[in-house]
Amino acid sequence: MGKNLLLAALMSSALATGAHAADPEVLTVGGYGGSFETLMKQLIIPEFEKNHNVKVAYVSGNSTENLARLQAQKGAQELDVVILDDGPMYQADALGFCAPLEDSAIKSDVYDLAKISPNAIGVGFVATGFAYSKEFFEKEGWDLPTSWEDLKDPKYEGLISVPPISNTYGLHALVMLARDAGGGEKDIDPGFAAMADEVAPNVLVFEPSSGKMSELFQNGEIAFSVWGSGRVKSLADTGYPAGFIYPKEGAVALMLAGCPVVESNVPAEAQAFLDYLLDPEIQVKLADAMGSGPVNKNSKLPPELAEKLPYGEKISQLVGVDWDVINPLRQEWTARWAREVER
Repeated sequence: MGKNLLLAALMSSALATGAHAADPEVLTVGGYGGSFETLMKQLIIPEFEKNHNVKVAYVSGNSTENLARLQAQKGAQELDVVILDDGPMYQADALGFCAPLEDSAIKSDVYDLAKISPNAIGVGFVATGFAYSKEFFEKEGWDLPTSWEDLKDPKYEGLISVPPISNTYGLHALVMLARDAGGGEKDIDPGFAAMADEVAPNVLVFEPSSGKMSELFQNGEIAFSVWGSGRVKSLADTGYPAGFIYPKEGAVALMLAGCPVVESNVPAEAQAFLDYLLDPEIQVKLADAMGSGPVNKNSKLPPELAEKLPYGEKISQLVGVDWDVINPLRQEWTARWAREVER
């Protein structure tokens, strides 16, 4: 080989090696599908990729599916970051799938309620309370329900929908009724008694589907329901006169939560991505698209959005549930619900 040809070959090899070395790492994120996936791919991931020289692969699935994915891939995890509802996140953490969160300045700006554990953190608040038809209550001239106890009021017979216990909203209602009767997560019997004997007679349908719940309102079949603030925002965005009520005993916090997955080969990028989701401006994007209130105290929502979501003073009206007690009992409670409530 001539000297010039050899030099050219060496330069070509060096360039190829340099290009390969500069290839970005791949960060695999598991999270919700639907509008959340669209938000991630269009408004959140591209900026993160640009600023961190990383390629994000997004794996969509609901919380149950992504928790099952972690279990199936134990010891050889595909995911580097996972985003789940708070109940399944407590399970993922208890099962050892979440790596410790690194300390960072931005985490100090997060509400204490969103600090799930040393390994997991909330990235958005949804409140479980009451959705109601403004038009119905105005027409009847009725006062709005203000308490979880109002689910028992006979005047609402056939006008209420409560999701079943397989849905987090229904589970929250059961716990709050138990607490009102002097019980709670560790003594759920009073909740089952109240739900079966006093609430169920008022329930038109125990509806798990958010789409069908919306139809019940739009068709004038129900006046109010146990539901989430994010769902109510989505219904109101269609033009339907939906409102949301924080019961006086507290609306229950249902969090979107994230954690870095163990055994990641890009642990620094996983930590950075979670911090990125907590950025005040990213929190506003999540609020607008997902109807989740910011967990970062420094996020500033526009007034129209702030009115609809858990935000500012409304955060003090949120209460948590003890998932460490609930999760081991969830299957037993679900079977009991089928026997006693939806019999």
